[in-house]
Amino acid sequence: MLHHVEIYVSDLSKSRAFYDLLLPDLGYILYQDWAGGFSFKKDKEYLVFVQAEEDFLTAGYHRKRIGLNHLAFYGGNPDEVKQLHQRLQTAGVAMLYEDRFPYAGGSEYFAFYCEDPDRIKIEIVAKEER
Repeated sequence: MLHHVEIYVSDLSKSRAFYDLLLPDLGYILYQDWAGGFSFKKDKEYLVFVQAEEDFLTAGYHRKRIGLNHLAFYGGNPDEVKQLHQRLQTAGVAMLYEDRFPYAGGSEYFAFYCEDPDRIKIEIVAKEER
């Protein structure tokens, strides 16, 4: 189990707007909030988002470079995942693989994919119903 993950972002206000839209629907609550960042917590794990310093912004982020490729979250049952997908789509979030929604990950894998403001891929997958 992870304790926390810290992600540096290029524009704190854009990232805050995106994650304020996404994370509460996934059961996260705002945990910390300060001038240079914020965090969301679920159970004992939390995600921290920090404004990158100006000197480090020019290289930017790309998920195909060494480092983080994407973050994947459980989004509830398939209906809840569909509702969140629609909410993010309506909000203008950049969606990925829309031509294959909701099975871009395979015929037995109900999920959708989008990008955060820094183009970090976000995956929302439905929990298997047993």
